[in-house]
Amino acid sequence: MEYSYLLDRADECEDPYLRLVYASSWAISVYYAYQRTWKPFNPIIGETYELVNHEGITFISEQVSHHPPMSAGHAENEHFTYDVTSKLKTKFLGNSLDVYPVGRTRVTLKRDGVVLDLVPPPTKVNNLIFGRTWVDSPGEMIMTNLTTGDKVVDLWSMALFHCSAGRYEVDGYVYNAAEEPKILMTGKWNESMSYQPCDMEGEPLQGTELKEVWHVADTPKNDKFQFTYFAHKINSFDTAPKKLLASDSRLRPDRFALEKGDLSKAGSEKSRLEERQRAEKRTREAKGHQFTPRWFDLTDEISATPWGDLEIYRFNGKYTEHRATVDSSDGIDEVDLASIEFNPWQYGNLSTE
Repeated sequence: MEYSYLLDRADECEDPYLRLVYASSWAISVYYAYQRTWKPFNPIIGETYELVNHEGITFISEQVSHHPPMSAGHAENEHFTYDVTSKLKTKFLGNSLDVYPVGRTRVTLKRDGVVLDLVPPPTKVNNLIFGRTWVDSPGEMIMTNLTTGDKVVDLWSMALFHCSAGRYEVDGYVYNAAEEPKILMTGKWNESMSYQPCDMEGEPLQGTELKEVWHVADTPKNDKFQFTYFAHKINSFDTAPKKLLASDSRLRPDRFALEKGDLSKAGSEKSRLEERQRAEKRTREAKGHQFTPRWFDLTDEISATPWGDLEIYRFNGKYTEHRATVDSSDGIDEVDLASIEFNPWQYGNLSTE
């Protein structure tokens, strides 16, 4: 959501092809953070993340399954809704790891009701054991306007080494429903993206010029976590709503200990959380119960992806009702959010199999 203003502009744009330029640049902008190669925390089943106070967006995500690991997310503001079911498929290749995004991302632009579908490229983590670890995403990224059939196809270059020329380059075209090129796009996923109208051969139209559509934001110098300013912002309580859910990622004791620089406590808290997750699973199974997410429902829909079929979770609207109730309540006491105990299990619905 860091560059969500691009989706706002896509919604405001009347040109259907320029709309795809904005929307696909938003999708590309996410990859800047992929340069950071630190291993993320494994989400606990039922763990959530809420975001407010950023571009008018309300965002909620939830870890909906542990085996296989799957997350679902929903975001909304006055211009768009964003829905994702995320599941990763990995292949270990000795000193590298291939990551296949077996997920579905849909963006609905509210003004015209346009629905955009995203198929991102796979990702490769190089030098996992020996050498300097680095990440690349060679392949195609395709964003399709499901309403009109227009689409953008961006080819991400493949690099053989960390310092290879052209490592970050992205080039592609916006096509109409008849697969005729309308706009060319070029840039680097770690710097900026630009566009220019083109002819039927894909060559720039005379009298037009290349225009920048997205540029990476400034980043902190020598940041010990290699975070962007936005990453610091979303880890803080400044973007948390009042009466934050106890299942929120900010409250994880291992994450909080790492932020404070206590590596030993971070490791022990991580182990404690994972052991409790295993104990909660044993208790559920003994009682014949299964975990059911609170904010997303498993549907009967199966979505085909280039890397396998995907079960789709749908935002059920209960979070919107929850936030409306909380935000309209009077007399809510001010609470030190950092003092809330992380507890993703108290919110999961238990149903008899």
